[in-house]
Amino acid sequence: MRLGITSPVVTAVPGAHSPWERTAGIEELGAIAEAADRFGFHHLTCSEHVAVPTGIAEQRGGIYWDPLATFGYLAARTRRIRFATQVLVLGYHHPLAIAKRYGTLDRISGGRLVLGLGVGSLEEEFALLGAAFEGRGAIADDAVAALRAGLSQRQPAYHGAHFDFEGFMVEPHAVQERVPLWIGGRTPRSLRRATTYGDGWVPFGLPLEKLREMVDAADLPEGFEVVLSAGRPLDPAGAGEHTAVALRKVAEAGATLASVSLAAGSAAHYVEQVEALAAIAADLT
Repeated sequence: MRLGITSPVVTAVPGAHSPWERTAGIEELGAIAEAADRFGFHHLTCSEHVAVPTGIAEQRGGIYWDPLATFGYLAARTRRIRFATQVLVLGYHHPLAIAKRYGTLDRISGGRLVLGLGVGSLEEEFALLGAAFEGRGAIADDAVAALRAGLSQRQPAYHGAHFDFEGFMVEPHAVQERVPLWIGGRTPRSLRRATTYGDGWVPFGLPLEKLREMVDAADLPEGFEVVLSAGRPLDPAGAGEHTAVALRKVAEAGATLASVSLAAGSAAHYVEQVEALAAIAADLT
């Protein structure tokens, strides 16, 4: 099982971020990204919300940095680590808009893009953006298929139920021949969508026992990634054995990749935690 870092600073979900993140900016995040890159972690994450209703923000958080701008900056400060959108909401974008914008990111980062994609659940945000909320699952299925057809092609073509294009040029486009697509969700349908159209599954909000059950029941393609969260922020420097136990549990649940949140009192402390996590991960292999 490989490890990625759930990026601090870029989101502020209540109960899942540290006080120092409130005043941190891109320099602090850049230093953390450099450390994660230096110690060989697989990916960093960044989620997407355009505008969260104030009442809902009290439970889900209201701070969401834009993934494209954030990753564009971090790409210039790193060399190996991948950048995983976790997740883009498919209904907010035309597939070729994603192909152009994130294909450009793939090019400038040297092929380090991972597209985490989701159906979305915030009806007020759909309405604000003029996106269809009803029937969004079927639209998302078609969008993923269209995106797969268009991501790495100069002249993409796709003819589907909701998206239909041919005779257009998309340049630049992704340099990876097959950009990894991780599908988010917490239902059996999301897992079926992932195995049918994607390269990985990024579930959320489910206990590890349920995740193990769902993974065992699925017919996973060869090389398919199961990307699980390691749970509440870990303290590898101060509680190394607890961190190791948490990582083993995620691996036992079927994870091929784990995204890890770290507890820290400052950006410098976070960098120390990244190093400590790398040492624990090395001992587990």
